[in-house]
Amino acid sequence: MDTDTDTGTDTGTSAVRLEAWSDDDAGLLRALNAPALTGHLGGPETEEELARRHRRYVDLSADGTGAGRMFRIVLLPEEAVVGSIGYWAQTWDGEPVYETGWAVLPGFQGRGLATSATRAVIAEARSAGLHRHLHAFPSADNAASNAVCRKAGFELRGERDFEYPPGRPMRCNDWRLDLETP
Repeated sequence: MDTDTDTGTDTGTSAVRLEAWSDDDAGLLRALNAPALTGHLGGPETEEELARRHRRYVDLSADGTGAGRMFRIVLLPEEAVVGSIGYWAQTWDGEPVYETGWAVLPGFQGRGLATSATRAVIAEARSAGLHRHLHAFPSADNAASNAVCRKAGFELRGERDFEYPPGRPMRCNDWRLDLETP
């Protein structure tokens, strides 16, 4: 199911549609692998790592169990594909939760697209109904991603040590949203 969100210009965000990740999105994943977009995440991945990630995204989107989904972000009304976002199940502090993450191509940043897409993915995770909380873990020094969390209604729970990618420690902010609260 595709999701539209039109939050209007009064909030400084733009309208986007989320479309399920598909086999056709490998090129988007490659474009999002740029050093400018992966600096807070340990840098670009190899082609082999990208191929594995793409397969995980396709499989997650086809799963249908509510365990999560990945999406491409489409800017409206231009119909331009501008990034990716998703949510997936994991365990955090012993609790089953959803986690979310996103990336927007450099030419489209600063227009509220990540915030609009995050609001849309919140609706998707809420609709899936498996877990009460949705978390985001942006690097503590990633001001833009932390602002997205704040604007989308997440509660900052503080800084935490996190490992991403596996084997690379980082300091992140733990943002949490209660999916049972509208």
